[in-house]
Amino acid sequence: MKAIVLRKYGPPDIMRVEDMEKPTPKGDEVLVQVRATAVNDYDWCMVRGKPDIYRLLFGLTKPKHPIPGMEVSGIVESLGPNVSVFKEGDEVYGDVSEFGFGTFAEYLAVSEKALVLKPKGMTFEEAASLSHAAMLALQALRDIAGMKDSQRILINGGGGGVGTFGLQFAKQLNAEVTGVDSGAKLEKMREIGFDHVIDYKQEDFTRNGQAYDIILDAKTTRPPWNYLRSLRPGGFYVTVGGYLPRILQVLLFGPLLKRLTRKQLRLLALKPNKGIEHFNALFEAGKLKFLIDGPYTLAEIPMAIQHFGEAKHAGKVVISLPGSARTTSD
Repeated sequence: MKAIVLRKYGPPDIMRVEDMEKPTPKGDEVLVQVRATAVNDYDWCMVRGKPDIYRLLFGLTKPKHPIPGMEVSGIVESLGPNVSVFKEGDEVYGDVSEFGFGTFAEYLAVSEKALVLKPKGMTFEEAASLSHAAMLALQALRDIAGMKDSQRILINGGGGGVGTFGLQFAKQLNAEVTGVDSGAKLEKMREIGFDHVIDYKQEDFTRNGQAYDIILDAKTTRPPWNYLRSLRPGGFYVTVGGYLPRILQVLLFGPLLKRLTRKQLRLLALKPNKGIEHFNALFEAGKLKFLIDGPYTLAEIPMAIQHFGEAKHAGKVVISLPGSARTTSD
């Protein structure tokens, strides 16, 4: 099989397409013929080995996982001996990070627990864009912040995947949603339904006098105490990713700031695929929109990762493998 392979840390263009042995499913694993995958912050960090602390996870001197990638959609080709949920030919998708990586390839053997059935009519590209970003948004807004009807929400990094799906979940609860991102993305953000948009290069949302019930942050570039002035009493700030030193500050100082201000600053510990059925239901009801950057080819993954790392993407950066373009379950 063909795969994008990472042999050492460095810029994304050091990755190469290589011929690798096609995996054989064992135990409760299924062999998935990959039809689409997506680029995430994990990939950007894994390829470069930065921040350095991440090498404790990815490998100290070289990557433990030569094939990156954590989101997949595709077709079950064969089954391990202990598989009980899926059958050959099922169309599936999911965030596989709880069981490893390896989605930047034509085939993936992974535990059936990492996958769910893809709704009929959802393209493989749409499914690949959904599983990680949508769960970050859902678990942050619903499970941590306990979002209620008609609240004021701000999403920092609103033009990416988390922002796209977070907006749509918030609108189900009649929220007034502000999105923050670069100026080039603002028009698309308006088109998908943000009530207000802010160009972070022109305006600091923590200093404009506005206050929100919930701030969902996919960028996390400021010290945690800066966000307090943008939260209403009893409000929640939840980070799902961004600049590691700032995330660690949220983790360390959040409990103290809560006692002093009654405002909560929290870090989401993602539970892969938890709540995915919520977005499946939205899709089946015709209430889910997808904003896809791409799709790109397998060979274009290094360029797509660089594109992601430079924050030039709008929505989810998606990779489509041969035979998958615009394929549906219809």
